[in-house]
Amino acid sequence: MAAKMAGSRDGELLRAPGEEEFVAAERKPSSYNPLHSFELARGDQRHYQQQYGDMYFLRLAKLKPAVEEVASEAWEGFQIAGDRVRRVERVLDVRQGELCWVVGTVYMDMPLKPNILDDISKDHWISAPPPREKFVSPNGLDQIMLEDESGRLRMIGTPLQSEMLVTGCIIAVMGTENANGDFEVIDMKVPDLPRQPQRWERDDAEAVTGSKNKTSEARTSGNRVALISGLSITGEEESGLLTEMLMEWLLGEAAGGDEQASTTQISRLIIAGNSLAEASPIPPRDELSTKKTSKRYGYDSSSYNSAPTTHLDNFLSTLLPSIPITLVPGASDPANVAMPQQPLHPALFPHSRAYANAPATTDGPCWFDPVTNPWEGDVDGWRLMGNGGQPIDDIFKYVHDDDRLVMMEHILRWRCGAPTAPDTLWCYPFQDKDQFVIEECPHVYFVGNQPKYDTIVIDGPAGQAVRLIALPKFSETGEVVLLDMDTLETEVVKFEAINEK
Repeated sequence: MAAKMAGSRDGELLRAPGEEEFVAAERKPSSYNPLHSFELARGDQRHYQQQYGDMYFLRLAKLKPAVEEVASEAWEGFQIAGDRVRRVERVLDVRQGELCWVVGTVYMDMPLKPNILDDISKDHWISAPPPREKFVSPNGLDQIMLEDESGRLRMIGTPLQSEMLVTGCIIAVMGTENANGDFEVIDMKVPDLPRQPQRWERDDAEAVTGSKNKTSEARTSGNRVALISGLSITGEEESGLLTEMLMEWLLGEAAGGDEQASTTQISRLIIAGNSLAEASPIPPRDELSTKKTSKRYGYDSSSYNSAPTTHLDNFLSTLLPSIPITLVPGASDPANVAMPQQPLHPALFPHSRAYANAPATTDGPCWFDPVTNPWEGDVDGWRLMGNGGQPIDDIFKYVHDDDRLVMMEHILRWRCGAPTAPDTLWCYPFQDKDQFVIEECPHVYFVGNQPKYDTIVIDGPAGQAVRLIALPKFSETGEVVLLDMDTLETEVVKFEAINEK
């Protein structure tokens, strides 16, 4: 098996020792100012007894003024056959034959969508069916509802077929109620992109108020951020070749000349979920009953395998003296399943935790920063926001389209980072504030563990510009995305392991 890195030049790596002097390469520093938008309360202050229905009301109350402003500007003075459109406050205030518009929450009534009440009613001994790839009904039985605190209204119409909608997004619809009691939609509006902060806006504000715990780093140019997801470390040596190549390349040990100098421009590594491979499947009950094992300290020592975590810790601790790392958890990582996932505990990384802050401390940014999923923060003055891929993977089940960038764009225009939570995406039952509501538009929005790499820049009504980046699984593609922090342009570096017999 031979290793190959795209862009490497063997002539510079394999050559006889010379007498020339080499200048030590230094990595450029970057400014890092994370937000803690998705951190949950700790210990006894975190409760799960609340009802999830409050989340929809909180989301509607927060986003309703924004979508009303967009709809009012678009539909002001609109008439059909002399009938002027009017605004109604509640869904149940819609009257048959009257042209009006109303704001509410979308609910997708889909027969193929999981229903917890149906699951409870089934006998416990029946094995669960495999998860569906799509919830979309092939025979057109899906229905789109609009609801608020007053009630629910079924919507029909051509605009609904051309727009991407999922449960939980807030929209405004204009139309009229027909004789069957259905609301025939003529047009619809979404909240669209929120206000986008200027570059360095938050850093400058904190510098003036003196609220930053650390002095601001020098604002250098030419920095790049490496984005990666889906390392899927298993602990097996054969599957770790790509990871070893990545580590040597980031450290400047696997390249020469200009390429080695370019790696010094990488000022931070962001790992967007699924650093560890999926856990081993649960064995059948009969196999468990016949297998005699001894348990020590509360776990089955014969089935527990610490090799993946150990290899990840070694990978991180080898990189950390040279490059700072932001670690976002994913679906296969040892974190809580419900969104927002909380940071991976430093106890999992005995070698790397020396570079992290102590748990439950309020110290400033550290060299090794395990963060939440989703996560947002300022890097070199730009607002970055991303997640491990669960919200996009869940939206994929609701729609016919397979374009992940379109789904990412709609998330931003809906102003909700996880609209399908809590319907089909597990999440924490918020009571005071829906933390998935996007209050400020990011400059870069990345999503990990997607089928392939893709990127695009979208524009907003107030001049916003957002770079969308779909990150592929590194274990399958060997691809790393480099983000230029001056231009927000992207570049892909690909690693390959070639079998030679």
